[in-house]
Amino acid sequence: MSGPLSGIRVLELPAIGPAPFCGALLADMGADVVRIDRASAIDIGTPVPPRFDFYNRNKRSVALDLKSRGAVDAALQLVRRADILIEGFRPGVAERLGLGPDKCLGANPRLVYGRMTGWGQDGPLAQAVGHDINYLALSGALHCIGEKGRPPVPPLNLAADLGGGAMYLAVGVLAALSEARSSGRGQVVDAAMVDGLANLMSAFSAFRQMGDWTAERGENIVDGGAPFYGTYETRDGKYVAVGAVEARFYQALLAGMGLDAAQLPAQNDRASWPAMRQRFAEVFIARTRDEWVEAMRGRDACFSPVLDLDEAPLHDHMQARGVFTRFDGVVHPSPAPRFARTPSALRRPAPAPGAQSDEVLAEWGVSPEDIEALRRSGAMLRAEGTAQ
Repeated sequence: MSGPLSGIRVLELPAIGPAPFCGALLADMGADVVRIDRASAIDIGTPVPPRFDFYNRNKRSVALDLKSRGAVDAALQLVRRADILIEGFRPGVAERLGLGPDKCLGANPRLVYGRMTGWGQDGPLAQAVGHDINYLALSGALHCIGEKGRPPVPPLNLAADLGGGAMYLAVGVLAALSEARSSGRGQVVDAAMVDGLANLMSAFSAFRQMGDWTAERGENIVDGGAPFYGTYETRDGKYVAVGAVEARFYQALLAGMGLDAAQLPAQNDRASWPAMRQRFAEVFIARTRDEWVEAMRGRDACFSPVLDLDEAPLHDHMQARGVFTRFDGVVHPSPAPRFARTPSALRRPAPAPGAQSDEVLAEWGVSPEDIEALRRSGAMLRAEGTAQ
């Protein structure tokens, strides 16, 4: 193994979205992340073939029927060897399974118990269902995203699931792990997407209270309202992005566009922004995207072509930096961030549920007799055709 988290053991209970993405971040950094899959998943198959299941890369899988007492006992034996546990159930579900914080910390007082939800462990909505868009909506973030006079636009599931959820969970469990190593005591980390989103929106909350941010989307400096911060269509039906907020970058952008600043309103004259945006649109539509790339080359104009998912891995900067990596015949985003001495690595594609059931249970201290008993009872399954 490589990576700064080499030697750290992480147990991940079954979940979707932010919890497994957090686990993948830790696994990329070298942690031994073991996913406890539902035993029935082997019979019904996985929604995404393992080689394309990027959220579960670099992990191993044990398939247990957590409705079985023997399987829960085996899971608790794994808990005793874990440094971190991650779960993404609704509040109370882990407790009902017999794997809640009290039970797990009782088995391993040094354990960091990470909980990932949308609404948090308490509050009026704690038991409500939801997805990324719902947490965005309640946090105020969704209202701010989109064009003026048009409905709000969800930013994929990047902001809540991954930014406000997985990233905060990762920071939280690693911070708690650092503290546990000095105190000898673990703790529960309650990571809620609404909490993380509110935190991510802190600058805009401040701008609003200062009077520098309007309640209408598409009127502000980084929401597409400013003509120098947004996207424009080009002659070939593609797009370019500009982000020339600072005066010197704005001047470079105007020079690249062939515009004279003296013949335009002041950069930050908000009343003139709609007319300036129209003027910019007329200029950009006159050339193709790639012609604009050449026109802006070498200028500090905060200018970029808008690439699609197929184009991004082929860009010369992305290739020079190795932002994407071909692994197991599939193009993966490379692990991030980068470490000078202990680099992260892609070690294995996502496992089929139960692919390492025997292997992991034996390594993490479950006796051969108990493993055999689990298999005989059907409480543990192993993926068919798996070599261990």
